[in-house]
Amino acid sequence: MPRVAVHEAELNVVKQGEGPVLLLVHGFPLDHTMWLGQIAWLAETHRVIAPDLRGFGASTVTPGLVTMQRLADDLAEMLAALNIAEPVTLCGLSMGGYVAWQFALRHRSRLAKLILCDTRAVADNAETAANRIGLANRVQREGPAFIAETMLPKLFGPAALAAQAPFVEATRQVILKSDPRGIAAASRGMAQRPDMTARLAEIDVPALVLCGEHDPISPSGEMQGFAAALPNAQFVEIAGAGHMAPLEKPAEVNAAIAAFLA
Repeated sequence: MPRVAVHEAELNVVKQGEGPVLLLVHGFPLDHTMWLGQIAWLAETHRVIAPDLRGFGASTVTPGLVTMQRLADDLAEMLAALNIAEPVTLCGLSMGGYVAWQFALRHRSRLAKLILCDTRAVADNAETAANRIGLANRVQREGPAFIAETMLPKLFGPAALAAQAPFVEATRQVILKSDPRGIAAASRGMAQRPDMTARLAEIDVPALVLCGEHDPISPSGEMQGFAAALPNAQFVEIAGAGHMAPLEKPAEVNAAIAAFLA
């Protein structure tokens, strides 16, 4: 897979297919492999690009602090390096959604459509932000094993956890292999991300808001609320899924994305 130079870093990037560009942006603390249920299928009609964000997968690690704005700018620089000038559809999950908001504000001319999967528009409250800083400090001391243990029950719906679905263990392995410095930097960045609720009316591109029925991190009611505040959005709930709807219910998520893109 090619590595693409951006500001003081290189991103590992998966590219597949031809046609309009669909950019898939993973969640925390994962990598592009969370989109394996989407890449090949959507590449039948689109040019799919799925990078590992700075600090994750096989991309360059920047220690300290990496903001959501920096990650959004990385994506714009990556598109320029790939000679992609036309506006793209950006699909981001969770932290990838936080990056998507910043991309929409900072690089509006590069954006045609927006897909927001299992994410939030509000900023962290003081307690949540403090917990992110604590996680950042702890992962640098201890490594990521504790994150895998505490996060997995929140990432997946009850059915996937009860069935011990293979993608649950695959996700555990991605977290365990993640660089603690990259996890810490992104966690600090999420803790200081701006609140988007007052700016939702500015994001006027066609938007699809997807939420797993059993998502405890970005609940369905909250996501319906910000979907209603966007000028041109539709909301789809994925039955039976948790926070990782694209992994848990790929056929349903793919169908919703395909209908939106069509």
